[in-house]
Amino acid sequence: MAVHNWQKSSFSGDAANCIYVAATADRAIKVRESDDPDTVLTTTPDALHVLLRGIKEGEFDHLTT
Repeated sequence: MAVHNWQKSSFSGDAANCIYVAATADRAIKVRESDDPDTVLTTTPDALHVLLRGIKEGEFDHLTT
């Protein structure tokens, strides 16, 4: 199993519900949640950028109501 340099989101603070990200040697981005660290989402930098831009622009806000 590969060892990743996981970095905790600065927005998580000391909270228990944290998001961690790690970059791999082949430029993949790994994302996991502290509640379920064995479940890891793998994506590309471009796809993650599009997702984050959509979140910041409110594209997914309708899913939270």
